[in-house]
Amino acid sequence: MSPSTSPRFFTEREVARHSTPDSCWVLLGTRVYDVTAFLRMHPGGEALIRSRSGKDVSREMEGPPHRHSENARRWMEQYYIGELDRDSGAEEAQVRDLVDWRKPLAWQVGHLGEKYDAWVHQPVDRPIRLFGNPFMEASTKTSWYWVPVVWLPVVFYLSWYCFTTLAKGTTRIDLTSDVSIPVHKYMFVPLFLLGWFLWSFIEYCIHRFVFHMKPPAHNYYLIMLHFLLHGQHHKSPFDGSRLVFPPGIASIMVGSFYMILCKTLPEILGVSVFVGGLCGYVVYDMIHYYLHYGSPKRGSYMYGLKAYHVKHHFEHQRAGFGITTTFWDHPFDTVIPDEKF
Repeated sequence: MSPSTSPRFFTEREVARHSTPDSCWVLLGTRVYDVTAFLRMHPGGEALIRSRSGKDVSREMEGPPHRHSENARRWMEQYYIGELDRDSGAEEAQVRDLVDWRKPLAWQVGHLGEKYDAWVHQPVDRPIRLFGNPFMEASTKTSWYWVPVVWLPVVFYLSWYCFTTLAKGTTRIDLTSDVSIPVHKYMFVPLFLLGWFLWSFIEYCIHRFVFHMKPPAHNYYLIMLHFLLHGQHHKSPFDGSRLVFPPGIASIMVGSFYMILCKTLPEILGVSVFVGGLCGYVVYDMIHYYLHYGSPKRGSYMYGLKAYHVKHHFEHQRAGFGITTTFWDHPFDTVIPDEKF
């Protein structure tokens, strides 16, 4: 609703009627919100909002047990549709936006300078266009299913190749020029798991030190690069077309991981570790998509991860860098404080 548009007014009975999965409204004081589109995104699950549909959620927004962040409140304003019936309505406060949403954002964000960091961490629920060129724009978008379609055949083939090669019994590790030890075929499993574990550390490091670098305010190109790599995801966290890595870009990281391991370890051992890491990457991308669009069962591991990740987006952008696990957040002291939803 634009600031120049007079708000619509609804009676309490009208608001109360919108209490279904297809039309879910809530009140925040006298302000009316249609949160139907947000049901699947809510970190606490659909049921938590639906149980309060048609009612005032002011108490739940303030807590306890969970006080919602300013970003969460700002996000909610996107679903504002009007006021509870009264004599006069308050005009909605509007913050002047810093970009022209009608134009590609990639070339604009670099001009935000010192305002960029605060702007990019104020999420919105709207699609983002990065480039004017249709081909370049399409290359930044990937449907989630392309990740398993492209990479799982590679995982299955290399797993079979490594296991059958080790099963021949000819693989040995040379300790000295005269001493070597055989590598049993069942060593493939711990090598695979080692690769997965290594990926979890790489996942944490990339997310923390690359995706969450703070580009210098005076550097136009570093700001633009940050926005293309990860800033656009924080600005529009529920853009379903940009929640997983495009296979073309991911192949650069995958290829680098492969070459490093094969140079460091004997070939078949390096490939065994690599395929475990590649499998970990596929799981990471699938979990990341699910954390944004899935509705895990309350109390489950995925439910906790979803709540943790949404807090990273809306309140604790300098913490909570683990996606598939919070393990690495503990030794590096970036754990998000525990709160219940």
